Amino acid sequence: MESTEALSDGHAEVRIVAASPEAARRVAEALRCCFAATEQRSYPAGADGGTRLDLTVDTARVAEPARSWLETSRSVEDGRRPE
Repeated sequence: MESTEALSDGHAEVRIVAASPEAARRVAEALRCCFAATEQRSYPAGADGGTRLDLTVDTARVAEPARSWLETSRSVEDGRRPE
């Protein structure tokens, strides 16, 4: 089901599909360590089992390790060399 809410600038919808609920939760937790995020929404991934988690992350509000990585990647994308 698609989200009917428009995303504001700096927000991204993330969908995680994993064989087990635990694996999906681990990935969601890693994202939360880097970005502010909404509460995850969990769904079955299909007839073969598995789990799908959906969450929205706020890329404008990031943790320090992610901030350093993002600043480095942005300078490369802009055609500048990282300092």
